[in-house]
Amino acid sequence: MVLSTKLRQELVMPSVDEVCTQASQEHIEECDVPRLKSIINQERNQVELYIDGKNKSLPTVVCLQYERNGKCQSWNRTSIPLYLITSCICLQVWWVERDQRTRRSVSCPFTNYETFQKNVWNNVSMSVVQGQMYNDAAMLSWNLSAPCKLEGEVWLCQQTADNKCKEMQGFRLQLSNGTWRQNSKRQWEIPGVFEDINIQLSPCVMAKLKGLENDLGPFCINDNTRWRWSLFIASVLLLLCLAALMLYLLHHKLKTTVRGHVVLLSPPEACSAVSESVCGLGSLLREEGFSVSVDQWSRVEQCALGPLPWLHSQLLHLDSVGRGRVVLVLTQEAWDRTEEWGHQHQDATTQGNMEDKGPSQMSSPYSDLFTASLCCIRGDKQVGRAGERFMLVNFETFTSQQTPPRSDRGLPELLQGLTLVHLPSQMQALLSELSVGQRMKQYDKMRKTRGMYETEWKKADQLRIPHHKCLRTEKNWEIKPLNELPS
Repeated sequence: MVLSTKLRQELVMPSVDEVCTQASQEHIEECDVPRLKSIINQERNQVELYIDGKNKSLPTVVCLQYERNGKCQSWNRTSIPLYLITSCICLQVWWVERDQRTRRSVSCPFTNYETFQKNVWNNVSMSVVQGQMYNDAAMLSWNLSAPCKLEGEVWLCQQTADNKCKEMQGFRLQLSNGTWRQNSKRQWEIPGVFEDINIQLSPCVMAKLKGLENDLGPFCINDNTRWRWSLFIASVLLLLCLAALMLYLLHHKLKTTVRGHVVLLSPPEACSAVSESVCGLGSLLREEGFSVSVDQWSRVEQCALGPLPWLHSQLLHLDSVGRGRVVLVLTQEAWDRTEEWGHQHQDATTQGNMEDKGPSQMSSPYSDLFTASLCCIRGDKQVGRAGERFMLVNFETFTSQQTPPRSDRGLPELLQGLTLVHLPSQMQALLSELSVGQRMKQYDKMRKTRGMYETEWKKADQLRIPHHKCLRTEKNWEIKPLNELPS
């Protein structure tokens, strides 16, 4: 009789990690894994990575993870910016899979670096939301997020009048009792809730984290509301500022567009007091929003163009603007010169030939500009629009017994029909008169008068005084007749 016995033997195979100890990694080929070395480069604000191992020729894969059980993010660069480094960051590296050698090496080289712990504190955040329980009681939900898992505690507090937050008894939770989860942004989050709270007390949440000297918070449910109200108030203020700016620009535009162009012509042989008054009137009109051309301010242009062409250019600009006037300052000298010019023109018409009576009472070369204005007034009177482009101004300070009365009656025939304003008593009337639009209604009306202006231009050349030459001195422009020039 043969007895047979069955022997049963159980074999236990060690894992690869148990076989591949640090001592055997250099002798067993299957245990070969790449080793990752890191060097902190403060100058470039980065951590530089270097791969070490037997098979350096094989490509490697590196990934970053916050905490050992965190999600691994592939990293294909040889350096890591310092702001991404935290005390809990770990690095995994392995050879690219070829013959089933997929063993990885894991290292967390920055655990004891206090400098990188600050990156954790700088990225801690907490949100607080008010909720409602099933029994209609109020609750406060909070959520703490950080790059690494943290230890500490969270409690409920009530804000006081001195901007402090006093702890509410019975509402304190330990972070270690909760469950940390990693979100899609690879931030670790831990949620919590305080139940059965009194919302009327305006509760807030504060936190104390291990390793951080100061408390975090308070985080209140009214913060979002205050932020929204602040945003609303800022938006309203911005709209008010924009509205004020638009009103200012509109007012400035209306001021510049409603006002028109003014040409101020001084009387012939004007004394210094009258000249100063003319310039002062020009400055005042410019402050009122008019574009002003004063003959005394345009001496160089008049020398270059001549009196009549310069005045003709001003009239063209006046027509293009559509508002404003040519303003003649009426004095006794201007009165006499107008009557004299009228007699000369009447004699020339009856005789068929204009005779030159010489430069009597025309010692100033710029008296030609006044003569040019008389020619233009006569041309406009023939088409019935002299009053639309020309007007008269009389300074009451220089009024004599022979100056015209406070109306156009008794004026020289050529000036009759033009608006006469006495200053300074009728300054408002002057501003109103200059603001009235004088744009021509029909374009062909100006075409009809073009030939007439050309005829008057030729006649003005016959009445013109002898030609003058402009000389420039070191200080200013000086005008002398040819007969006074040195030979």
